[in-house]
Amino acid sequence: MTPLLKQRPVYVVGIGLHKYQFPSDTPYVPIGLTAVREALADARVAWSQVESAVVGTAALGMAAGRVMLRHLGSSGLEVEQVENASASGSTAFRIACLQVASGEREVALAVGVDKFGDGRRAVLKDGLAPLSPTSNIPLVKFALLVRRCMRDYGLTVEDLARVAVKNHGNAALNPYAQFRKPRTLEQVLNAPKIAGELTALQCTPRGEGAAAVVVASEAAIRRLGLDAGRAVRVLSSVSTSERLADDAPPGVPPIIEMVRASASAALEAADIGASDLDLVELHDAFSVEELVYSEAIGVCEPGEGAHYLRRGASAIGGECAVNASGGLIGMGHPLGPTGLGQVAEITRQLRGEASGRQQPDARFGLAHMIGLGSVAVAHVLHKAT
Repeated sequence: MTPLLKQRPVYVVGIGLHKYQFPSDTPYVPIGLTAVREALADARVAWSQVESAVVGTAALGMAAGRVMLRHLGSSGLEVEQVENASASGSTAFRIACLQVASGEREVALAVGVDKFGDGRRAVLKDGLAPLSPTSNIPLVKFALLVRRCMRDYGLTVEDLARVAVKNHGNAALNPYAQFRKPRTLEQVLNAPKIAGELTALQCTPRGEGAAAVVVASEAAIRRLGLDAGRAVRVLSSVSTSERLADDAPPGVPPIIEMVRASASAALEAADIGASDLDLVELHDAFSVEELVYSEAIGVCEPGEGAHYLRRGASAIGGECAVNASGGLIGMGHPLGPTGLGQVAEITRQLRGEASGRQQPDARFGLAHMIGLGSVAVAHVLHKAT
């Protein structure tokens, strides 16, 4: 069966964000509406022309979307809310794209918004006694992955720190980023240790923010007189979850195999290879993730992630800019908005509008997000002109 996105093309026509920031007293409604209004203005679409809205949030509670969006006017549009941990915004974007691709809608909004919550997770309510008090803490899992990579592949603490140096540097160029200060290798290495070899500057901050994306069909672009020259096509969208694969390479953690399989599926659906990618935005809540996921996605060979970074291949202006936004480490990770922020960054880059951090001649980008569970959501975007 031909995927819907091939049968009926879908385009990103508008993007907007509210700066990612540390927790504040500002209610989520003005934070979210800032991003929505910016996306509508960028698309030159009126609120009355939006036919559905999918809201991704991980910490706000029931009915957050309708409570927020009614301030723009009660137009009767479809409103849905989705929670998928860190992948909430990515999932909202996927649903909005599929609504348009199916022909059910012509113009749809995906918006992610969150404020720092109480951190309660379903895994703590499953009725099963944990193996240890820290067995369900992501920080601990990735600190253990660091130890494993250092033991098996010769990864060094400097290799880890270079990820943070690059991404803090990129974030310093991004007006929407939570951290806007470049960091040196020495500063990253000498920051307080959080778990194992991971220092504070190698871990994502938590906070709040919002991101919004308007998607539309070709027919809607023509009917509404939108600027087709700034439209970015969504070539593919894939969602999957972790599994114990019998055919996975021996010793490969399931989460890395999940990243590999989901990225591979998204690239195959888009009819391109990893070598065609000019941009990748990926989940780097902890520095080690960028190194191992770069390899899993295929932008570099297995075991070459640290070398790929050292030689500047993943820098802006390199072979494939990884986390040009600053990633989760530099831009921030408010949960609900994060995946949509990735889509917004890639769209801005493919349009050639990422002032100060522009990847030259960018044509293809991959937004890849994982969430607790574990789940993975990946999108490939393309700018043809």
